[in-house]
Amino acid sequence: MALQKMSALEIAQHMPSLQLWSFDAKLGAITREFKLADFVCAFEFMKQIAIEAESHNHHPEWRNVYNKVTITWTTHDVQGLSLKDIELAHKCDAIFARF
Repeated sequence: MALQKMSALEIAQHMPSLQLWSFDAKLGAITREFKLADFVCAFEFMKQIAIEAESHNHHPEWRNVYNKVTITWTTHDVQGLSLKDIELAHKCDAIFARF
């Protein structure tokens, strides 16, 4: 099944379950900053996200500065958010909860 761009209504329905994520309507993306104990923890967190992303063939835009990791999900193929972005944001939250 091909990915589809989510409607504004669909996004509004999903965002309450992603309370720490912000939605940028102009970019069609969701972003969250994660703060970890130190650089090694941040790097390990990113490694776990990378493995998950690769297994879903869907990759984030991200940035790391010392103990902070900022992750942005968007689906370039649909020029906005897809359910894959929502799913992987939840996976990021679950992985972060283990740190």
